[in-house]
Amino acid sequence: MLFEQLNPHSCRTYLIVSEQDNSAVIVDPVIDHFRDYLELLEERKLKLTHVIDTHTHADHISAGSAIKDATGCEYVMHDNAPSKCVSIRVKDGDVLKINGLEFIFLYTPGHTRDAVSIIVGDKLLTGDFLFLDDGGAGRDDLPGGDPADHWESLKKLEELPDELVVYPAHEYRGRQPSTLGNQRKTNPHLQKRSKEEFIRYIDDLRLGPAEWMKDVLKANYACSQDPNAAWIPVDIAACEIKGTMEEGVNEIQVGYITSRELKDRIQGGMDNLLLIDVREKEELEGPLGHIEGVLNIPIGELTIKQRELHSYKNDEIVTVCRSGARATTGAQILKKAGFEKTIVLEGGMKAWRESGL
Repeated sequence: MLFEQLNPHSCRTYLIVSEQDNSAVIVDPVIDHFRDYLELLEERKLKLTHVIDTHTHADHISAGSAIKDATGCEYVMHDNAPSKCVSIRVKDGDVLKINGLEFIFLYTPGHTRDAVSIIVGDKLLTGDFLFLDDGGAGRDDLPGGDPADHWESLKKLEELPDELVVYPAHEYRGRQPSTLGNQRKTNPHLQKRSKEEFIRYIDDLRLGPAEWMKDVLKANYACSQDPNAAWIPVDIAACEIKGTMEEGVNEIQVGYITSRELKDRIQGGMDNLLLIDVREKEELEGPLGHIEGVLNIPIGELTIKQRELHSYKNDEIVTVCRSGARATTGAQILKKAGFEKTIVLEGGMKAWRESGL
């Protein structure tokens, strides 16, 4: 078979051609390049038989529906895909024999509920279920995402050979496809963790979903063929964990305060002190509880809502979360926005409770 990546940007679209009869399959097409795909098929005299989406995309409008209508090809997605224009629905372990080639589908939810990975030849097309190297994988905080499901999906990779070459649906930083064996060494998502450890790892990293991504999902649910059906920002690593963060935020250094130090500071009076808990609202009512008087701004809303905190620009701000990871991100966001006196509750509410507070 012939195998080629078609797009000039971070979204990856793969063309798979059977050399027997020049029949072709396109995986994860982007509506912005719809005309380009049709022109390529015509120039190379290829007959498109199938278009496949590995999942419902949140950062671009799929060209799957438009290509199906333009060419009469089959449109393939997982059985859980909300899209009504899909003509072939697959389940875990299904094998489609297409153009003399075997396409093996693995159900790999986590990033979305309808995610599949595809083995064809020596290639493993992973969608957003697995990225390359330190890119990890697609974020699990979008509608339908679930880190527990993602962990279960990653377990399926243990049965696959090292020699398969990983081709994700996104690559934002010029990383090159490499073998699954190599990814087992370099990809943080493939470190050995219990399910509970993996969920904590994801929860402590996450940013809330960008509102615009929800609009893109709705457009793809509706089989939209309009490139302007949803506003989409350009050149951000949207589907990676922390991908919607402003450039440079990760490099900002922040300070920390211990639970005992913060308790003493609170007892001294809350004047010129603001506590911001960046967990989701329901977490504040969970087993770890929350500190009295804290302001709740979930991490996914902080970039926008920091504008409402202008009167606290010269005050001391302490960010709080479950164990400190999200609070560190929150402090970095605030410091970049000019809140210079922002520090982090070290160890988060876990440390607060372990200190008997």
